[in-house]
Amino acid sequence: MATSVQTDLSLGLDITRRFVRITKERKNDFIEFDYAIGEPEIFLELVLPREAFLDFCVVNKVELLPSTQIGSKATKDWGWRISDATNFD
Repeated sequence: MATSVQTDLSLGLDITRRFVRITKERKNDFIEFDYAIGEPEIFLELVLPREAFLDFCVVNKVELLPSTQIGSKATKDWGWRISDATNFD
């Protein structure tokens, strides 16, 4: 018996919404940013050259989010990033 995949969008996830939060602008003209689809809380950390980043934002029709508040309790508890453990400069 075949099972079907349920695609119930009534759960509130809108996969047409795309979000970007810039986390760092490097001296070498690269942009570090978070990219999310549907929910801004679940994101990928990405790095692109400035021109490619601008194109990426246009193509994906992103909503720009404000940067997170450094030093908040949420940042201290959960705010570590893979970029904190690496050095791309």
